[in-house]
Amino acid sequence: MEALDPIESVNTFIGTKDEGNTFPGASTPFGKTHSSPITAHYAGYRYDDRQIRGFGHFFLSGAGCWEQGGLVPILPVTTLPASFDHRNYAATYDHAGEVGEPGYYRVELAGDITVECTATTRVGVERYTWPGGVRGTLLVNVGQANDKEPVSAGSVRIVGDRTITGTVQTQAFCGGGPYLTHFTTEFDRPFDTFGTWDPAGARPDNRQSSGAQGLRGAWVTFTPGPVTARTELSQVDQDGAANNLAVETGGKTFDDVRAETQQAWRDELGCVEIETDDQDERTVFYTALYHVLLQPLTGSDADGRYRGFDGRVHRADGWTYYEYFSLWDTYRAHNQLLALLRTQRSKDIAKSVLAIHEQGGWLPRWAFANQETNCMTGDPVTPFLVDLWRFGHLDGLEEQAYAALVQNADGVPPAGSRFQGRSGNPSYLSRGFVQYDKRFPKKGQDTDPHHGASATLEYALADATLAIMAAALGHEQDAARLGTRSRNHRTLWDRSVTDRGFTGFPRPKLGNGDWLNPYSPQGPDGFHEGTAWQYQWLAQHDVEWLVTAMGGTAAAEARLDDFFAYEDLLRDPARTVREKWVVGPYEYYNQFRYNPNNEPDLHAPWMYALIGRPEKTSVVVRAAQTLFVNGPAGVTGNDDLGTMSAWYVFSALGMYPAVPGTGEFVPHAPKYRKAVVHLENGEDVVIVAPAADSAKAQVVRRIRGGTSGGPDGRIALADLVTGTTLEVDLHTLSN
Repeated sequence: MEALDPIESVNTFIGTKDEGNTFPGASTPFGKTHSSPITAHYAGYRYDDRQIRGFGHFFLSGAGCWEQGGLVPILPVTTLPASFDHRNYAATYDHAGEVGEPGYYRVELAGDITVECTATTRVGVERYTWPGGVRGTLLVNVGQANDKEPVSAGSVRIVGDRTITGTVQTQAFCGGGPYLTHFTTEFDRPFDTFGTWDPAGARPDNRQSSGAQGLRGAWVTFTPGPVTARTELSQVDQDGAANNLAVETGGKTFDDVRAETQQAWRDELGCVEIETDDQDERTVFYTALYHVLLQPLTGSDADGRYRGFDGRVHRADGWTYYEYFSLWDTYRAHNQLLALLRTQRSKDIAKSVLAIHEQGGWLPRWAFANQETNCMTGDPVTPFLVDLWRFGHLDGLEEQAYAALVQNADGVPPAGSRFQGRSGNPSYLSRGFVQYDKRFPKKGQDTDPHHGASATLEYALADATLAIMAAALGHEQDAARLGTRSRNHRTLWDRSVTDRGFTGFPRPKLGNGDWLNPYSPQGPDGFHEGTAWQYQWLAQHDVEWLVTAMGGTAAAEARLDDFFAYEDLLRDPARTVREKWVVGPYEYYNQFRYNPNNEPDLHAPWMYALIGRPEKTSVVVRAAQTLFVNGPAGVTGNDDLGTMSAWYVFSALGMYPAVPGTGEFVPHAPKYRKAVVHLENGEDVVIVAPAADSAKAQVVRRIRGGTSGGPDGRIALADLVTGTTLEVDLHTLSN
């Protein structure tokens, strides 16, 4: 295949509009510290904003909660502002001349000030250039961060004539608590004047300031000429921040760092090659892959130290500790894609999750820095770890992981634990369902009984995956009881409920065992960020029963047709997905159609294949791909730490891990004539579809090679990891 630079095929502005919540600035693959602009949006940057408040150094890509970082923002100015509130001193800019590439960002601010950004794994780096002959000042803000990110305390200390150190205490998002970050910022040349500010105002020549919530920071002024600033963040201590700077940027210029980081991105993005003549298609694909490879974030400092879930400092010796696990999102596709493409990182991710259990006592659900936020519901960590086991990434740790998973599946963390775990287990284990109870006490953002019906479905799917692992490890009794529990979703199927001409839907039950009444399958009660219409398909591990409950294969197919507006898709796919499917990123409820913007029904297109109509899977997936475009609004909903992007990558390659824990991929029509996936073991997965035409509805006629005869023509993981060529014959449907 023709060698093309993947750096040139990434548009980091994709997802920066309409709540995609990505950031356009610089990062390394899985980087701990970033350098990216902050505007007036809680995720950091919104494309339509016209002022930049500073260049922050920590971001999450695609998350939906408010408290998201943007720590230690720095802004270049020519004079001190009248107000030290960054909402007032923000600089105007426009998109002319703005550049966003993997590992590099550039923008022109008002006053002819140029800012360039790059990063190493643990250091954010900017180069600030003022007009010729102008003395430049940098404002280093420790009292503010991203919009809606509360800063509860901060400190700043000016050391010598090249360094600023300090701390920032901010809020972990979505129900988390405060956490402390240490930082060190070094400049490539000395400043000659300086000062600090606090709630009382400016303090020229002052070297330090600390205190609780309020405006706080430092300024430094330089003689004319460019200035490079290097900022490191560490949750360990000040020594960790300083050491990261020395190890990763010592003796390097801005251009040195940029070159190294962009080469690192070439190496990472080069793990997949695609053949297409459409540059927009190429950009959408490689930007999706780029977003996948941003997280989870490196958690350990350069010396291996990290702050664990027990609040103590630990050391990852010979491996990398990762953090920020959005498991409710990532267990569905992102986890499997990393496991396939990035074997060593995936093994370290597995170790990191087990380290959380060792130090915190329980497995996480949404782990932010070194704390559990209890954001979202269900039991995502079980399919997450079971899939890592299935990929062989728990080698030597299988029994340790299994014990932790059984504890999680069978128990409830004590009241004194920060972890909420499967809080619906008492009812689920005794009666087969999680009760719907909005008054149930919670430790953070969410708790399972607040969304009892969807939690029941999530628990049952998790139990199904753990039963597979139990049987393989020889825990036959566990496998049997978990297999029985995996059918608990059936207890909520109410055959008396009818909606849109279809009979039978999952329905919440109350604590006394009664059905929730009144109830509508399109309503909000009992389901987390979705409705019964979307959650009814979360039984992909029990398809035969589901089809029977729906009245047979023909009835299940008709229900899927209505769910996807299938006849309309055939006539006008691009219009239908934008008008008939769920449109807004947060329009979770009062819906009866597919929601491509959120996770609960991401696998639903492959339900056609699982009931024996795989050609319709291909039609629906090809239509859904039109929602991903080369522009700021080019992501469906929040990208959720790469989850939606991972969905797109799998969809474009022509396979999807629709049934967690099985190690199988359900095939559909690939998007490209040829794609080559380079595995870390030196093997290649080659997907060849000479007739592929992404502008048309196409279905698979035949796949030759690479299958082990799995059910429904599924592609086995064992065939992929040993290298294979899949030759896909496609048929184009007539309009």
